[in-house]
Amino acid sequence: MRSLAALPEAGRYLTRSLAQSLRLMVGLPDYDAYLSHMERTHPGQTPMSYEAFFRERLEARYGSGKGRCC
Repeated sequence: MRSLAALPEAGRYLTRSLAQSLRLMVGLPDYDAYLSHMERTHPGQTPMSYEAFFRERLEARYGSGKGRCC
């Protein structure tokens, strides 16, 4: 059985997980996950600013604005 002290930690984890899931469902990029990834796997590189990250994710999702077929 879990202690009562673990409940607030579990609540914070669930809240963060739910928030991340909702952002992914509506297509909002997760900058915090990107920063964690960069710190973990590319420690020598400078991460993009939030604005550059957001623009890059929009470009990756929607392309250059040119129409596409299927």
